[in-house]
Amino acid sequence: MKISLSEHFGFAKLIRFVLPSVIMMMFTSVYGVVDGLFVSNYVGKTPFAAVNLIIPVLMLLASVGFMIGTGGSAVIAKTLGEGDEKKANMFFTMLVWVSALFGFGLAVIGFIFMPEVSSALGAEGEMLENCVLYGRVIIAALPAFVLQNVFQSLFVTAEKPQLGLVVTVFAGFTNIFFDWLLIAIFKTGVLGAALATAFSQLVGGIVPIIYFIFKKGGRLKFTKTRFFPKVFLKTCTNGSSELLTNVSMSLVNILYNFQLMKIEGENGIAAYGVIMYVSFIFAAIFIGYSMGMAPIVSYNYGSGNEKELRNIFKKSCLIVGTLGVILTVVSILFSGVLSGLFVGYDEELFNLTNRGFKLYSLSFCVMGINIFASAFFTALNNGFVSGVMSFLRTLVFQVIVVLLLPIFFGVDGIWSAVFAAELMQLFITVYFFFSQRKNYHYI
Repeated sequence: MKISLSEHFGFAKLIRFVLPSVIMMMFTSVYGVVDGLFVSNYVGKTPFAAVNLIIPVLMLLASVGFMIGTGGSAVIAKTLGEGDEKKANMFFTMLVWVSALFGFGLAVIGFIFMPEVSSALGAEGEMLENCVLYGRVIIAALPAFVLQNVFQSLFVTAEKPQLGLVVTVFAGFTNIFFDWLLIAIFKTGVLGAALATAFSQLVGGIVPIIYFIFKKGGRLKFTKTRFFPKVFLKTCTNGSSELLTNVSMSLVNILYNFQLMKIEGENGIAAYGVIMYVSFIFAAIFIGYSMGMAPIVSYNYGSGNEKELRNIFKKSCLIVGTLGVILTVVSILFSGVLSGLFVGYDEELFNLTNRGFKLYSLSFCVMGINIFASAFFTALNNGFVSGVMSFLRTLVFQVIVVLLLPIFFGVDGIWSAVFAAELMQLFITVYFFFSQRKNYHYI
């Protein structure tokens, strides 16, 4: 049953509407985890560490897709709420083609400088070779990956979240199949892992293009357009928080790797990689919910429906708060099982990973409300507040704690850093919720 953005959302209807986005983000994370499982168990610890060392750089380049997708979704949904469907479609078309151009330009730059970047991260010898090989293969598919990130948000705005889920599942199974075929069967190592990921990104980016070219009717479709500088600037401003989040996460991950290399060496990089793979699944639940909720907020903000804004805000706080407690308990209880899937073949590495994951898991109890808050203000077209929140949460607070805590607690300080940063951000979240309530009347 199709659910329109203009409807009233009870708990059941809200969960049904956002569930495809949640599953989509979780599945995206899961097939990334499968990638790591194959590399760790079939190729070895050093290639696994190399992949985890270069991944933050690849995600950094692809973050422009999250910015345009989330920022553009807010602009388009608000325009739909104002009743101008023709203009919304022109904005939609423009943003898709601009995203493709950005992706191509970044791919060229990344391919050329991949050896220098890998070396600057501390990779040497075999690890350096693996970093360059993996990075260059995946960077070739960057335009498609950027588009995949854009469409994850725009499918929801087009009231087609189920279709976004189908595309993501298809891309995910593409990755898993080629991981199995190229790594486990043909023994192609890191090259196989990179090709599998690149093939999945091509599916995730190109299939939506084909769909919107041939679709008829519906909320959004390709149409004749031109470049709208003000709309593009507003999109970038709205999506600045998501850009900052992804850029900051990549930079912070690089900093974590530096700290772990000094304290634990290659084992530290591998352990952190496992924790990141698994934590992405849990964080994806919060991100997926926020992504699915955002167009509803933007639409009702554009139409002036303050009563529904209050309804969505209240229910969302309750949902993400409850999920945070549940995910924290689950992750602590199953940390040993999850760590063993990746590095059970190495007792020392397993023990390091298991302890690190338990300490890291404490962050889930407050992470959800912070992720929701940033997405909520993005949906309200307030890119400044959302950007400040993301900047503090994903960069400033994390840099402070990851530099200071290891001085006093060693490697445990690194594992606990995210929890400490999320706690600090919670005070900022509460402040903005109350300081902005009179502007938007969501409380």
